[in-house]
Amino acid sequence: MLQQALRGAVFALMYLGFALGVQAAPYAALVVDARTGQVLHARNADTRLHPASLTKMMTLYVTFEAVRLGEIGLETKVKISKKAAAEPPSKLGMRAGQFIKLKYLIRAASVKSANDAATALAEAVSGSEAAFARRMNRTAKAMGMTRTTFKNAHGLTENGHLSTARDMVTLGRHLFFDYPQYYNLFSRRSTFAGTKEVRNTNRKFLAAYRGADGIKTGYTRAAGFNLVGSAQRGDKRIIAAIFGGRSTADRNARMAELLDMGFKRSPTRVATLQPALPVYRTRSAAVVTTPARSPRPHHRPSRSPSELAKLEADIGKVLAEAIALDDPDGESITLHDPPKARARRDGLQVVTRMSTSGGKHWGITLGAFPTRTEAEKILLRTALQDLSALDGALRKVVHRSDGYRANFVGLNETMALKACARLRAYKASCQTLGP
Repeated sequence: MLQQALRGAVFALMYLGFALGVQAAPYAALVVDARTGQVLHARNADTRLHPASLTKMMTLYVTFEAVRLGEIGLETKVKISKKAAAEPPSKLGMRAGQFIKLKYLIRAASVKSANDAATALAEAVSGSEAAFARRMNRTAKAMGMTRTTFKNAHGLTENGHLSTARDMVTLGRHLFFDYPQYYNLFSRRSTFAGTKEVRNTNRKFLAAYRGADGIKTGYTRAAGFNLVGSAQRGDKRIIAAIFGGRSTADRNARMAELLDMGFKRSPTRVATLQPALPVYRTRSAAVVTTPARSPRPHHRPSRSPSELAKLEADIGKVLAEAIALDDPDGESITLHDPPKARARRDGLQVVTRMSTSGGKHWGITLGAFPTRTEAEKILLRTALQDLSALDGALRKVVHRSDGYRANFVGLNETMALKACARLRAYKASCQTLGP
C-alpha cells in the first residue's frame, strides 16, 4: 500500500511538472568576453539542444542582412499568410491577409518573441519559411556555427532543429557588432508593433541586472528556459547563454551569476576583435591557384579596320558611362547624345565618341552599403562568383543618400538581365539599371 501511495505521488508530481511546463531539460552554459570572443566559462557548451525562441536571433539577423542588401525595406508592407496567422503563441495576433510594415514585424519578433511575426519575416524575405530556413543555415555555417541546424524561423520544437550555447553566443556577438543600429531593440521594455504595444519577454532580467541590454529569451517544454544575455559595465561587455533553466526565476538567477563571473574574469583593458561579416561560398566561386610555370604569351591577332573602329567605339561608350556615373552630385547620368566636342581651357577639344549600336548603357546594382569599402568588397566578391555573366563589366561605387551603391556598368540589356538572373539564383540581391 505504501509503495502504491509513493508511486501515485511521484506520478502526480510528474503530471504537475508537465502541466506547469517545467519538464526537465539538459543544462548548458557559456560565458564570453564580447570584445574578444574569449571563453570565460563553459559547461556542455557544444551539446546540441533545443534553442526555442533563441532561433529568432538568426531570423532577425538574416532580416537585417536582407535590409542592408536592399532586398527589402523597413517600410515594406508585408501581407500576412494563413500559415503565419495560424502560428501558436506567443504571437502578435495578426489576421491572414492583413498588411503590416516590416519594421513592426521586427519589433514584435525581437521584443515579444512573436511566432507569427517570425514566420511573416521569413516569408517576406525568402518567399517561404523553408527557403528562409535554408538561408538561416547558410548564414550559420558562414559564421562558424558548426553544430546548429534550423528548420523554422520561430523556434518551436521540430525534429532536428538544434543548436548549442557556443553557437548562440557566436550569433549574439554578430548581432552586436554587425548590426549595432538595431541592437537597442533587445533592451526595450516595450514597443509599438504596428497594431498594439508589446512588452519584452526579458523585461524582468533587464530591470534586475545592472548593465543588461539583451538579448533573447526562449522557452518550450523540450528546451526549458533559455536565455542569451548581454550586459555592459564600463568598458567591459559580457555575453552569456543558458539552455535548460527550470523556470524564469531560475534562468535569470543563473544568468546573473554567469555575467558576474564574466565581469570578474575579463581583463579591464583589451583590444576589440570584431568578427567579420559572413562570407558565402557558391558553387561557381572562382578557385585561385598559382600556375606551375609562366605560359608563353601568344601573338596578338590582327584585326581589320572595321573591327578596330567598333572596338574603339565600344571603349568610348564604356568610358563615357563611367565618367557620367562619377558625377560629383552623386546622380546617375545616362548618356544618349550623339558624339560631341567639349571645349578645354587650352583651346583643344575633347571628343566623346559613342556608337548608337551595341546598347551598352545598362548596368546592375547589388544594393546600398554603409561604407565604400563594404560596397567594393561585395563587387569584387560578386565578380569572382560569376565571371562569365559579368565579363567586361566595370565595378562602380556610387555615393547616394541611402549609402554607397555597388554597381556593375557597361552592359547591354541582355547581359544585365542574364547577370541578375544568375546572381538571384545564388540568393544574391540584384536589380538592373536601364537607360
